[in-house]
Amino acid sequence: MMRKVLCIIFWLPLMVAAQDETRIQQAENFIFDGNEAFDALNGVEAEKNYRRAVATGMKTDIARYNMGATLQQDNYVDEALRAYADVAKTTKERPNKHRTFHNIGNALMQVKDYKGAVEAYKNALRNNPDDDETRYNYALAKKMLEDDNQNQDQEKDQEDKQNNQDQQNDQNQDKEGDKDKEQEGGNQEDNKDQPGKEGDNEKDEKESDKNDSQDQQGDKEQQQSQARPEQLSPQQVQNLLEAMNNEEKKVQDKVNAKKAKAVGTKNKKDW
Repeated sequence: MMRKVLCIIFWLPLMVAAQDETRIQQAENFIFDGNEAFDALNGVEAEKNYRRAVATGMKTDIARYNMGATLQQDNYVDEALRAYADVAKTTKERPNKHRTFHNIGNALMQVKDYKGAVEAYKNALRNNPDDDETRYNYALAKKMLEDDNQNQDQEKDQEDKQNNQDQQNDQNQDKEGDKDKEQEGGNQEDNKDQPGKEGDNEKDEKESDKNDSQDQQGDKEQQQSQARPEQLSPQQVQNLLEAMNNEEKKVQDKVNAKKAKAVGTKNKKDW
């Protein structure tokens, strides 16, 4: 019985090791097929094989890293960053950490997250400070971050300037509106005064007409006064009658004298 127990204990690690070896071999095969598809730019097939390798539970860091590179190559940046993040959490080897953070920086540069890229390249350099490519990418990310911050500051200044200009324009428009209202109010006041002025004009015209009427009445009275004969005294009337009678008598005497002479001189003709 003791011998059987010892046999089981002896063979169990060997069986586990054999199973692990099988899964490792499967993982390596899937990774190899994935690499072949990656080189052929067949991202779908490459990703499929890398996921199969992860499912084996073996070589997972390599499989996830390669899957992240495939997704990044096909511009699935968010999915690639998640794959890289899993590797960064689990891998223990510094070279793997270096490569993973380096690729995280590259992916963040693609989406213009320059601040995140700077931090990723820093982590990559902590695990391999001698990598020239990482140093170059780190310097580039810092420059892009500085330029981006400067552009944002300029855009903010421009926006603030535009807002101030808009506010100034609004204030000017308000002032113009108040000025127009004041002018309109002044015109209304003038219009209120205008009827009174018109009344004054009408009053002046009436006064003028009245004066003209009075002047015309005065002229008429003056004309009537000038046309009216002067009053004669009774003696003047008597003298005037006597003069008229005397003139009439003289005229009558002349007429009678002419009648007498004509009758005496008329000639009669015989037949």
